[in-house]
Amino acid sequence: MKLRFFFLLGIVLLFLPSAYGEELEGKRFPSLISSLDVPAQLDFCEERVPIEIQGIKERFEKELLLSLWDRPQVILWLKRVPRYMPYIESMLKENNVPDDLKYIAIAESALRPHVSSKRAAIGFWQFMKDTGRKYGLIINEHVDERRNLFASTGAAIRYLKDLHEKLGSWTLAAAAYNMGEQGLEAEILEQGTDNYYHLYLPSETQRFIFRILSVKLIVSNPEQYGFYLSEGDFYPPLEFDRINLTCSHDTPIRIIAEAAKTHFKAIKHLNPEIRGHYLGQGSHTILIPKASSQDFHHQYHKLFQQWLTSKKEAIYIVKAGDNLSLIADRFKVPLAALLIWNKLDLRAAIYPGDRLIIYRMGSESMEADTGIGGEEEDNL
Repeated sequence: MKLRFFFLLGIVLLFLPSAYGEELEGKRFPSLISSLDVPAQLDFCEERVPIEIQGIKERFEKELLLSLWDRPQVILWLKRVPRYMPYIESMLKENNVPDDLKYIAIAESALRPHVSSKRAAIGFWQFMKDTGRKYGLIINEHVDERRNLFASTGAAIRYLKDLHEKLGSWTLAAAAYNMGEQGLEAEILEQGTDNYYHLYLPSETQRFIFRILSVKLIVSNPEQYGFYLSEGDFYPPLEFDRINLTCSHDTPIRIIAEAAKTHFKAIKHLNPEIRGHYLGQGSHTILIPKASSQDFHHQYHKLFQQWLTSKKEAIYIVKAGDNLSLIADRFKVPLAALLIWNKLDLRAAIYPGDRLIIYRMGSESMEADTGIGGEEEDNL
């Protein structure tokens, strides 16, 4: 009996503070019904939304309620806004396009650089690969600029301006951004109307403008919807120095990080478009931590030369019966490291005669045990 009593008491104590906290917190939340008390005049890019029409109002209320239901996600939007939105707003202003277009990025990606959709759209503005390349984004095995805030925002602006010129309204431009201009043009032709709110479109596109409008209302006035964030709650603004760098070889990101007096992860976070562990051969514009550019190039060239001259690498020629796991075990290196050094996938096939780079990790016994290195010209 005692055991049962203490068990039940523990359950009560566990949930009582939570329930009480929820009750107190709930008092600060407006009711969901009151959240639907939206302005009589609602617009997107200064284009009026006919919210007085019952069907339009219903579609909007659905998206607003769904957004408000996912409160953790909304909090993350709000916290990320100071980090990224000033740069987006500045680029929109420079290109003389409506400020409301910034809410598309939140609706599409919640301001996450690496997010991807089921259709393989990627990045802040959720570009498909072909569309991204069409609007000037570099997308290859080394770089994917869909993840770069500045490059992808510039591409999105160019795309939306083209869509606006073709379709005549920013509302239709945003709809075409979601479903593709040819599909939207076909529906306009077939249905005999170019009014977004009267068009019967794929479900995602029918919801898209209303999702953007929900984002706009919440971000513009978070307190009205029960989101009370203080200045210290927001993520700090993105700060950086921008540098130009020409790489004569594929260059380890760790060398760039060391020259910038930071670490690998910081460079990857500032440059999410860089894929893998190396910056590819060629010219690049990259971001490094703020105030680290003054001596960067001098340090980079010194470290790069040291890496070229001091790196301990040899070429192992694959033999019959070898596989990547056996080779990694033989040289006492992690299999993952072997894959990184040789830019291989775990499923990659290797064949006798293939050459693999092996970093010797400072072990003198490896040459005697494996025949790698030493004076054999073929293996160097």
